[in-house]
Amino acid sequence: MLRGKKIVVVMPAYNASKTLDRTYAEIPFPLVDEVILVDDNSSDNTYLKAKELGINHVVKHKVNRGYGGNQKTCYELALKIGADVVIMVHPDYQYTPKLIPAMAELLTSGLYEVVLGSRILGTGALKGGMPLYKYMANRFLTFTQNLCVGSKLSEFHTGYRAFTRTAIESINIHNNSDNFVFDNQMLSQLLMKDYEIAEITCPTKYFDEGSSINLKNSTVYGLGVLKVSLQHRLKKLGLYTAKIYQ
Repeated sequence: MLRGKKIVVVMPAYNASKTLDRTYAEIPFPLVDEVILVDDNSSDNTYLKAKELGINHVVKHKVNRGYGGNQKTCYELALKIGADVVIMVHPDYQYTPKLIPAMAELLTSGLYEVVLGSRILGTGALKGGMPLYKYMANRFLTFTQNLCVGSKLSEFHTGYRAFTRTAIESINIHNNSDNFVFDNQMLSQLLMKDYEIAEITCPTKYFDEGSSINLKNSTVYGLGVLKVSLQHRLKKLGLYTAKIYQ
């Protein structure tokens, strides 16, 4: 708890048994009050590992709902148990939980409602092993998104993100995709509400045990991101309102 605000970490998990213990070990207790892990019907023993670690709330989807569907469950549960601040940490150890205190500080200070951990600020991305093609795609998509949306974010594609309860409740995440583009739809919804988004430098790690989407899914994701950017622009111009803004 910080400044009387309940801090909840959510972990959308899929086949994360090999990295979960390392990730969980770096979560700063007692600053973090509770942890939620949602296992998206993994084929490994992620669920059992989470139980062994003593994670407060462990849920397993009966069918794979996708990355976006997993997050929907995470945020629903976090709000249900009274979270004031929700911080998403991937259990694949790509992002270090050691930045949780900094993110919580920004959100409980009243200065921001949304905080992202950016791999692009500084030299964290390539230094941490991000493939060059992914780095270039990240830069191209972020540049295009900033132009369409009118923002100045260093990256839209980080999986390390934190929100206040107010921010989550102000948008309808259930109108969003159950796939990877969920992340960008959520940011678009928040920017449409004129939330100012803070960013902090985040080191990242790429290794064999870490999760990563394949080329096919990356391509689908990239096209989805461009679609969201266009929808955002059309909404701003008053020409078309996509479902995610309703």
